[in-house]
Order: sequence, then C-alpha cells, then structure tokens
Amino acid sequence: MKGGQDYDLIILGAGVVGVCTAYWAQRAGLSTAVIERQPAPALETSFANGGQIAVSHAEPWANPAALRRILKWLGESDAPLLFRPRLDWWQWRWIASFLVNCTRERAADNTGRIVELAVRSRDMLREIREREHFDYDQKTLGIAHFFRDRKELDAALHTAEIMSRHGCTTRMLTVDELVELEPAFADSRSQLAGASYSPDDESGDAYRFTVALAERCASMGVDFHYGTEALALETDTMAKNIAGVECRGPRGYLSYRARDVAVSLGSYSAPFLRPVGIRLNIYPAKGYSITVPTGDGDYCPAVSLTDDEYKLVYSRLGDRLRVAGTAELSGYDRTLNRRRCEAIVRNVQQVFPRAGRFDEVQYWAGLRPATPTNLPYLGRKKYDNLWLNTGHGTLGWTLGAGSGKRLVEELSVARGLHP
Repeated sequence: MKGGQDYDLIILGAGVVGVCTAYWAQRAGLSTAVIERQPAPALETSFANGGQIAVSHAEPWANPAALRRILKWLGESDAPLLFRPRLDWWQWRWIASFLVNCTRERAADNTGRIVELAVRSRDMLREIREREHFDYDQKTLGIAHFFRDRKELDAALHTAEIMSRHGCTTRMLTVDELVELEPAFADSRSQLAGASYSPDDESGDAYRFTVALAERCASMGVDFHYGTEALALETDTMAKNIAGVECRGPRGYLSYRARDVAVSLGSYSAPFLRPVGIRLNIYPAKGYSITVPTGDGDYCPAVSLTDDEYKLVYSRLGDRLRVAGTAELSGYDRTLNRRRCEAIVRNVQQVFPRAGRFDEVQYWAGLRPATPTNLPYLGRKKYDNLWLNTGHGTLGWTLGAGSGKRLVEELSVARGLHP
C-alpha cells in the first residue's frame, strides 16, 4: 500500500456537510483533504434534496403526534413514512430509540437544540454567500408551513413557541394571509386551515452551492481526491489515535495520513465506523424528490413551503420547482420507487395544478442519514483525533454550514489553535 500525503485534516465525504467543513478548516489555516468515492461533489444525498434552509423545520420526527400518524400510515405503500421491516438489528435499535424520544419533554428538548444549531448555521451560510458571491438559485422569502387540518394547526402553536424562544421567529397565518403571501394557493384555498410562517428562513439549490463551494475550496488549497473510496480507518489502539485512512482510488490502494480525521459519510458513516468500535444510531431514510420545469405562464409558488399532512417541502429553484419528502426505512436500497414519486406528483397537482410541466417531471431518490432524535453526531468520538460530522437526516442543507464551523472551532481549541 502506497503512502499518501500528510495533512492537518482529512474529511471523508464531499456532500454539503463535508465541503462546508473543508471550507472552514482551510480558512482556519489547516491543510485539508477531502476523500470522495464519487467523481464530483454532492452527487448523493446533497444532489436533489428539498432545497430548504429550514430552521422552522427543526421539530424532530420523534414527537407525540408521530405515533398516531405512523399507525394511520401502516399498510399504505405511498405513505409519507414507510417502514419495511428487515432482519436488521440496527433498524430495530433505531426504531426503539425513536419511540423513546416521542415524549413531549424529549421532543421539546431536541427541538430547542436543533433550532440553536440551525439558527447559527443559517448565519454561517449567509456569511459564505456574502463573501464568495455564489448564485445557487437562493431565495430569502421565508418558509410557510401550511396545514389542512385545524387540530394540526392548533398543535403547531406549541412548536412555534419553542422555536421562537430559541431564536426562530415564527408567526401564525390565516388562510387569507397565506394566500396573500403566496398567491399560487388561490387554486386550493378551500383545502387550507392556515399556516405558520418563518420569514428568516431561506431556500436554494444545495447541489449548486456545494459544487461552487468545492471549487472555491480547491482554489484555496484543499485537495479533493475524487473517485477514491475510504475503505477503513487504520487505528493505533495504544495511542488512541487514527493512524491513517485506507483508500482505493484511480492509483490503486493508498493510505492517507492526517493529524485529524473527520467523518461525513452520511448514511454510510455508521457501517464504516463499526470496525473501530463506534456504534452510531444512524439509519438511512430513503427520500424522494421530483423536479418540475416551469415557465412564465405557470402558477408556481415562489415562497418555499412545507406541507404538514404529506410531509413534503417545496422550493422554487430558478425555472424549476423542487418538491421532496417521504421517508422509507428499508435499509441501504437506493432503488427508485416510481409509485412513491408519482404520489408526490399527485399531491403537488392537488395543491398547485398549474405549477409547471408535469409531463416533463424528473424523479430522484437518496438516502438521508437519520438519527432517532434528528440531532447529528458532531464532535470528537472515542479516538483523540477522530471527529464526527454526520447524521443530519433531512437537515443536512440547513445545518451544514454551521456544523462544519462548529467542528473546526472545537478541533482548533483541542489543538491549541485560534478557532
């Protein structure tokens, strides 16, 4: 096995989380490398997600209402949450922890912790945008979370109060106010009960952002090793250190060395780390998205939206409407289930029948690294030089800039550097 170059920090994974970490590391003066098995950045979970920078979406899946909804969806093949039982201990471990976290107290605590990280992350994203002048079809019109059921709308008041206490400004809207905010609802106003609105939230294309940021990182000196798969961590158990990363790439087998290693491998972080004794409670939640071309004559929403009943998010990305959602707990299978995609199309047409050219819709499926609490793993773990920045679930785009910044700050403090 050939020896690779020494770095201050090696980051495994070039999705939005990994690339944001590389950006802050390089700005902190750390010689940095990113190892990515794909031929370019952001080709997996970050490729076609819902596009929301959604502090207002911080309420975890595990909450008191979850059990009632799950029971309602059992047996529905196109349900927003689909559980496919497998002979997989890790799946059942995840489910057990999810149920434990469905209490009102735990949901409130987890919501607060997610909001605090998300608010800072949104600020960090704006800092990057203002410094680097990226265009990624961003919109700063806020996010409206709309409801069809009056009881669900009333229950949302409690969550809005928690979020507001932690820095996420949220106000409730009547149906008339919602239609005034987003006129595209005129076709479906009879279906609506009201909405919550977070004016400081944003939206944009995570793929375009990550590609642009990776290019900027490369110009700053970050080494990107694309087409290179991280196979295993080399451990020095006596020193409690990671000695290197065994990889397979275009030049064959290599061992890259660094003072510190950060893991941002999404859903694959959990199986990758088990051989070195780290058991992460991350399970892949397969999500789907559709992308609908739009034109000048279409009646497409401009404000980013969240559909409470069907757990879908909407983002206008230039001349495209991106709609994403649903969660399928079925292991690491990335096969695109056309029926679930078609269900998203039907739901969109029900609310926005004139949104775009539905006969030209594009489908996508990806694995989101979900934890039972929706809180990511962020910080040092077990080994003195091993860092985790993974498990962001549906909030990788929302939390990426902030979690990357926090990891670099913690690493800098641990190494006696100026953060």
